Amino acid sequence: MEEQSCPRCKTTSYRNPNLKLLVNVCGHKLCQTCVDVLFTRPSAACPQCQTALRRNDFRMQQFEDAGVEREVDIRKKMVKIFNRREEDFSSFPNPLRAYNDYLEETEVIIFNMVNKVDIEGTKRKVDKYKKDNENLIRKNNSKFGMEDSMLSAQLEAEKREQVERAMKIESDEKEEEIRKKKEKESLINDLIYANAPANEVIARHMYVKKQQEEEEKQKRSLFFTSMSNKDKQSDMVIVQAPLFEYEPPAMDWKGPTPPTEDQVINKGYLSHIRSSSATDKASGFNEKIACQRALQEAFDCLFL
Repeated sequence: MEEQSCPRCKTTSYRNPNLKLLVNVCGHKLCQTCVDVLFTRPSAACPQCQTALRRNDFRMQQFEDAGVEREVDIRKKMVKIFNRREEDFSSFPNPLRAYNDYLEETEVIIFNMVNKVDIEGTKRKVDKYKKDNENLIRKNNSKFGMEDSMLSAQLEAEKREQVERAMKIESDEKEEEIRKKKEKESLINDLIYANAPANEVIARHMYVKKQQEEEEKQKRSLFFTSMSNKDKQSDMVIVQAPLFEYEPPAMDWKGPTPPTEDQVINKGYLSHIRSSSATDKASGFNEKIACQRALQEAFDCLFL
């Protein structure tokens, strides 16, 4: 790994293990000490390219390659401007082609900004696009903000649900330990003091234990079901609609009507057919289904 160093004060990560490098919007980096010294005033110029900067234009370096940092910054800015979606091109003759051309043009602009190709012309093109699509850019950014808020709320709800589940499981485990201890003590006391044979005492305890386990299982199932449906109930909309009535499909066989399943069984169609094996039944098929399907295929389209 290449040794990290500040280009201004020449301090290296070897000499100072706690060296923190900050990168600015033009892709150049400085150590935190140099940034603090440089910005004793509200603004200053980048020591390497003389670009006018402010203190909040610097942030912690995330990638070792400064070029990657520059591309990430530029891409974040361009995505906020070129934020049209595929549905915004629905009025075009070929929406998908128009959307793909738009994405390609966006990537060309980002490439030019990152690699400093025709910077002035690219900036003019970006400014013109911002001016021509100001309302749409603001609308889509607002939409993205709402979607991010909804996603964050959903993630928080899932985290709370996980915490509640973990607390419930831990509480159940503790209660289970206490219950087992009480059951053991109760069984020992009954075996010692009850006026009944030992096998009857054990059988009675086993029956009570089985009932308690069934009750606990039902409670746990109800709890987790209510937890999974709790967040959905607030968004649930009840719509009054007529009940669904099933109507079997009318098949036009273009030939004789194939026998039904009862006819296949009762009229001897299965006499010369191999019985289905356990493997066949495991997959959901049996000899009746195979025979009926073969007869359907044989009779189908005979009158054409």
